[in-house]
Amino acid sequence: MNNRLLIVATLSLAALVVVLVAAIGGGAWWVLAVLLVALLVLAVWDMTQKRHAILRNYPVLGHMRYLLESIRPEIQQYFIERNFDGKPFDRDTRSIVYARAKGLDSHKAFGTERDTSEIGYEFLLHSTAPVNPPEEPPTVRIGGPDCRRPVDISLMNISSMSFGSLSANAVIAMNKGAGLGGFIHETGEGGLTKYHRGNGADLFWEIGSGYFGCRNEDGTFSPEKFAEKALLPEVKGITIKISQGAKPGLGGMLPKEKISPEIAEAREIPMDKDCLSPASHSAFRTPREMVRFIEQLRELSDGKPIGIKFCVGSRVDVLAMTKAIWEERIAPDFIIVDGSEGGTGAAPLEYSDRVGTPLTEGLMLVHNALVGTGLRHMIKLGAAGKVATGSDIVKRLIQGADFTMSARAMMMATGCIQAQKCHTNECPVGVATQDPRLMRALDVEDKGNRVFNYHRLTVREAVQIMASMGLTHPSQLNTRMLRRRVDHLSTRSYASIYHWLRTDELLNDPPAGWAMDWEEADADHFGEHARVDYLTERDPEWRSELLIPGREAGGAPVQGSPISGTGSTLVDARQTESVPLTTSPMPRVSSLGEGESLSPHGGRRRAPQDPAPAATAGETPTDENEGLPAEAGERPERQDGEEVTQRGTTGRVEGEPRGEGRSRVRLNIVNGLAKRTLYGTRREDDEQVLDPEVYRQVFEKLDQAVFLRIATDTPQSSITPSASTAPNTLKSTLVAPPLPAVVPVPVSASQTGDSAPK
Repeated sequence: MNNRLLIVATLSLAALVVVLVAAIGGGAWWVLAVLLVALLVLAVWDMTQKRHAILRNYPVLGHMRYLLESIRPEIQQYFIERNFDGKPFDRDTRSIVYARAKGLDSHKAFGTERDTSEIGYEFLLHSTAPVNPPEEPPTVRIGGPDCRRPVDISLMNISSMSFGSLSANAVIAMNKGAGLGGFIHETGEGGLTKYHRGNGADLFWEIGSGYFGCRNEDGTFSPEKFAEKALLPEVKGITIKISQGAKPGLGGMLPKEKISPEIAEAREIPMDKDCLSPASHSAFRTPREMVRFIEQLRELSDGKPIGIKFCVGSRVDVLAMTKAIWEERIAPDFIIVDGSEGGTGAAPLEYSDRVGTPLTEGLMLVHNALVGTGLRHMIKLGAAGKVATGSDIVKRLIQGADFTMSARAMMMATGCIQAQKCHTNECPVGVATQDPRLMRALDVEDKGNRVFNYHRLTVREAVQIMASMGLTHPSQLNTRMLRRRVDHLSTRSYASIYHWLRTDELLNDPPAGWAMDWEEADADHFGEHARVDYLTERDPEWRSELLIPGREAGGAPVQGSPISGTGSTLVDARQTESVPLTTSPMPRVSSLGEGESLSPHGGRRRAPQDPAPAATAGETPTDENEGLPAEAGERPERQDGEEVTQRGTTGRVEGEPRGEGRSRVRLNIVNGLAKRTLYGTRREDDEQVLDPEVYRQVFEKLDQAVFLRIATDTPQSSITPSASTAPNTLKSTLVAPPLPAVVPVPVSASQTGDSAPK
């Protein structure tokens, strides 16, 4: 019999029997009868509805599937997952946060449960001679040379979470904890609200694309409203939110139905209109306009620190920002890098899983870009994305950060149990909800103290870890101290896994892996805008023989065809687009010293409040005027837009064995031509050297190198140096004789096999 018919028949029979029994016996039998009749009605409804196939085939019983599915996260979290399996935060991490928030012991017995041989496992290197940690944890000064009101902040701070996403009680509790602990509470883009004030906490006011709290009626930025709030004494800095790790490049819409009177007051928006948060800012569209906006906010806030926060996308974008900083002589005081593993109240799953750069890669990219352009010492870097423990802090500091920001861990310190119902307004502990019934469960006094305890003990643990590494200050950390397992047999340090740029390297000689992006980066454009090679229009001789859609056999364009003349409309559009293919000029510079700033009028300017620094190890000496580095072998001076042509001589030796210890050697020497511009070096065509005298001299040096190698390997032998006795494989460094119009440089001559003679 069909399943659904069997279920309905069974319920009908049972209901009939119970009704008859209730009619005779009365009493409690009527309760059972009503229940069975209700189940019968539900079964009939399930059979006739069209939305759920499983209910049509299995009426009543099919509801068990949806019930079990609704409690699946809880079953997974409490009964199935191991201590280190949970996502986004595993049970071990959550236990640490809860224990520290309560001021309890967070130790664990019997050793780690993690597989230390797993590929990707990371660990910190301790010292054989550990030191005592400092009595007070170090702080980080935020404020570049152009900042008139710098502020010292903690190694760990509360990251941006808006009122509206969090309940009022949660915001007050975090603010109270930040006030007790003396660390920064970032407001979130929802605006500076009354719940962020009154507890003694220092604030970073975050401004998003909606400009909540400082917007005009049309949603654009209002300088007057901004200045009014930015001058408040508890506002210590301003963060311009460009993108968010969990949903980068995505705006948002708050329907008018969800706008409460309190949210409307906080965001200064009407309640009868949908509230739009655009995907991008209307106050700026390009990197150049962005840094000018930074300068505007700095002046409106009376010189307070101004920074930006974004999730890294294209490397070209980051490099375009650095070019804009140099060209406009305006630098942010700090940059917060948000990782794609960051959290949010609600985001499309595809964005959370697949869009954006993870924090490790993004942080190192921004750090390298600033180092390579000589800006790193002026701009402090923050890291935001799953920072919850002391080891997380130390790890991010090694990867390039100066301080960290934490959001979800602070939520857990406030009582969050990772129910992952933030977007439903049904947070069971009152942290991420606007429901007064649920919000009342969060006691502000108790949770504020927990936030304070968690921050204090976590920062202390980070300092203790650094002391175990033999360090007394974060500035002593280096990339060799963090290692990652790359296979089951070996580990490598971050210093060897990743390429770290040297100071000013992008300005003076971009490495091959960065040169293309550096050349394309433009202060007047976000995003990659270079032409794609395969879209370049070509017209080979045999083109007319091809069957091209939209063309007649004779090659004449068909009426209305997108292809006309010598190219398609796509190519024609790209040829006529306004985006330039070359970057704007930028002066070649070296690193700035501590206390120096970028001048709005060009050149350099020293902040009056900071003394002149002592020279540090590895710092490039600078010229008093333009700061051009004094390098070995004078580099040609260049003006803006000037190209310098450089020539060098290279060589390659190819050999083949001839038997009886003899080899046949063929040498090819070319003059390499390269043009060095303001943004790096590009190769031109090589020119072969045909002068026989050059080859004769080179072979003489080759004979000498062979002789030295043989003499070193077999000193007891007496071998006459000869090209014919050259080993079958040889790698050596030769110096070619001077050539006309050629700068002498080492000539690399190689042949397969042994290592080079010294």
